[in-house]
Amino acid sequence: MSRLSIKSSGFTLIELLITLALVGILASAALPLNEVIGTRTKESELRSALRSIRTALDAYKAASDSGQIPRRAGESGYPPNLDLLAEGIEIGDPMATTLTGTAASRRIVFLRRVPRDPFHADPNASAASTWMTRSYGSPPEAPESGADVYDVASSSPRTGTNGIPYRQW
Repeated sequence: MSRLSIKSSGFTLIELLITLALVGILASAALPLNEVIGTRTKESELRSALRSIRTALDAYKAASDSGQIPRRAGESGYPPNLDLLAEGIEIGDPMATTLTGTAASRRIVFLRRVPRDPFHADPNASAASTWMTRSYGSPPEAPESGADVYDVASSSPRTGTNGIPYRQW
């Protein structure tokens, strides 16, 4: 047998090293992209949560303005806390009954549950406590919580991918 007729099988060490280097380069390029995708997913969740809470706040205010929810003089008509939107408000006399025997009161619920701020650091905090709240009487430049909840904002100090801090969304 001559040396030219023998075929070698398998990969050389250099071929394996080049393949591993290429796979490493591709993996290192994919990691930052994965982080961006995770951030954008959280931003989408934040937009959705803000929209649903603000819609519930507006619905509560509309119910208060229409007289469905009783309020005292001097109150703004906004809920005192976020949990009340999910717990609901009992309207009417719970002890009274109608002529048909049904209860004369009913419960109005504005949210199924209070969504969490997706950028809040503490996973053990209650959903309502993950948000910064602004009362009706506080100025827009310096939002502060107070006797009611007029608006909500993220409690995260981070800035969004659009360059606007999450607290200003």
